[in-house]
Amino acid sequence: MNSVEVKSKVSMGALFKNQVVRTILLSVFFLQIGIWVRNYAILLYVIEKTNENPVAVSLISVAEFAPIFLFSFIGGTFADRWKPKRTMIGCDLLSALSIFIVLLTLVFGSWKMVFFATLVSSILSQFSQPSGMKLFKIHVEEDLIQLGMSMYQTIFALFMILGPIIGTLVYQHYGIIVAIGIMGVAFLLSAAILFLLPPDKEVEKKEVQTTFFEEMKAGFTYVLNKRSLMLLGGCFIAAGLAIGLTQPLAVFLITERLELQKEFLQWLMAAFGIGMILGGGITMAASQKTSAQMLLTIGLGISALGFLVMGLSTGLWLTLAAQFISGLVMPCIHIGINTMILQNTEESFVGRVNGILTPLFMGAMVLTMALSGFLKETLSLVIIYELSAFLLIIGMLFVVPLLRRQETVQQSEN
Repeated sequence: MNSVEVKSKVSMGALFKNQVVRTILLSVFFLQIGIWVRNYAILLYVIEKTNENPVAVSLISVAEFAPIFLFSFIGGTFADRWKPKRTMIGCDLLSALSIFIVLLTLVFGSWKMVFFATLVSSILSQFSQPSGMKLFKIHVEEDLIQLGMSMYQTIFALFMILGPIIGTLVYQHYGIIVAIGIMGVAFLLSAAILFLLPPDKEVEKKEVQTTFFEEMKAGFTYVLNKRSLMLLGGCFIAAGLAIGLTQPLAVFLITERLELQKEFLQWLMAAFGIGMILGGGITMAASQKTSAQMLLTIGLGISALGFLVMGLSTGLWLTLAAQFISGLVMPCIHIGINTMILQNTEESFVGRVNGILTPLFMGAMVLTMALSGFLKETLSLVIIYELSAFLLIIGMLFVVPLLRRQETVQQSEN
């Protein structure tokens, strides 16, 4: 066994000995069960109740994604003001309470309250998620953060495959009442697990008390004055524009480029999901030897190649291979970004930085998702996919200065 393998095993052991890491990962596992059952059970329920009304179906997505724009920075600011353990437990308990209120209204009242369940839990996640990032910053050693983020992302990748299956099976076999009950129990289990976290440390009171809006302003100033975060913001925007441009058009790869039935789209999604699961494991293994900057650069570069091939391909197996490779490197992008945010941000600003950068990605993605249909009417599918690849390369260029700086630091240390 060489020294790298020994170091990797030691690091993995040290990470699992960290109570905060174990607790957060187990909490996230139950949260993902609740979220995916929520997403698919409610979606199928609304489709059934409205006879596939597209407006009603789209409102599910609005309830799920709108809070990211409206509450991400607000939640991040409060995450920096509040105690993280208490915030996360409170959010999970409130999510469970909202779920059980919806359950009662389904039994005795209107079915339309299911939108409320999605909206409330999505809003509360904007307060809980940055608090979890803050706990990583506080309790996880600097050299273990990237490995911890790898394990965190692997759970998300696993549920990209299992989540839709679980949500669909629960609804089809047991109905919406049981599905919503499972959501509530999942949130309660997550809250119960979070009680195992170490107590929140007492924050020293500032001599001069700052208001909520002053802290929001300080968050923007912090990002604007930090070059590494500004470059990450540019990367977020470019990647969001690229992904949003092609996400609604994947079905046309099947029907137009491959000339197959639209049902073949499920195999395209499966190839991506399997790639993500394998990529999470590979990235976890490589995280001890590869910097976050390099992971992000590799992820964006290979994703650009994948989009290029998907746009040009007219063969099913080549398209599936390109989609699989894109999924394989997607964890590199997520892990690289999350690690770099934590490495380049002071503890007191983690929530606000996360709250500023996340909407940049989501906003850019939603913008090009809205435009993609119109672009499809004037441009060919090939051009749109090549444009997406070009945007990913631009995103990679934003990371290159950070990669060079990191290499310079390593050389000076050696």
